[in-house]
Amino acid sequence: MNGLGWRRHFGTGWLLGVFAFFYLPLFFLVVFSFNSTRQDSVFTGFSLRWYQALLNDTRLVEGFMLSLNVAFLSATLATILATMAAFVLIRFGRFKGRTLFNAMLSSPLVMPEVIIGLSLLLLFVGVERMIGWPERGTLTIVLGHALLGMAYASVVVQSRLKEMDRSIEEAAIDLGCRPFQVFFLITLPNISQALIAAWLLTFTLSFDDVVISEFLSGPGVTTLPQVIFSYARRGVNPSVYAAATLLMLVVTLAVVAYGVYTARQMRQGQPQRSA
Repeated sequence: MNGLGWRRHFGTGWLLGVFAFFYLPLFFLVVFSFNSTRQDSVFTGFSLRWYQALLNDTRLVEGFMLSLNVAFLSATLATILATMAAFVLIRFGRFKGRTLFNAMLSSPLVMPEVIIGLSLLLLFVGVERMIGWPERGTLTIVLGHALLGMAYASVVVQSRLKEMDRSIEEAAIDLGCRPFQVFFLITLPNISQALIAAWLLTFTLSFDDVVISEFLSGPGVTTLPQVIFSYARRGVNPSVYAAATLLMLVVTLAVVAYGVYTARQMRQGQPQRSA
């Protein structure tokens, strides 16, 4: 075998090994969610009992609904704030305090979540003592997740704004459009795919967050990742496998739907070739 063939086979084997490392645990999780017994090492038979048990588990169902609401609200808030911040950084050029503003916006990307959660906890507790609001619960979790998600969303939106042709906006201004009309009628439609990607990214980050939720949640407010984590510490519960399988299914469908939407948008944007 020559050197080129050896490198090709090594590269293929390495790629398969990486995929196996990432996806084999997910495969076994899905398989054992259909196991007929609680054993997590021997598959004793096919059964849907754990999916039925999942529906009857009020903690998991309530945690799922809370995580869904929190992720939706935090992703929407984070995307809106990130879009505003990205527009200021890209379109306004140099201004006083720009470096500090950019550093503060990007700091959650490199800050450990433990530090973020602890600092937000101290902030909310201090504010609550002074004015009696907000109490730890859904609102504080949404604000904490929005803070984290805004840093990631701003990177996505900034990259799209940098690539966007500014001559379109300048032409709209020359034709009489006001700045807010240019933003809503020209800029937003052109960065819509980046906004969708940023929203999906922040939604995912919020939905599976445990650390910040642990610091900011209050009595009776427990997200789905917190419930799963508490179950995992007490031992094997196949209902958790069923919940994780359903989550993977929903995420997969969302990713596929977004991929199909993006592919269609790209095909529609390409000029038709003459025969």
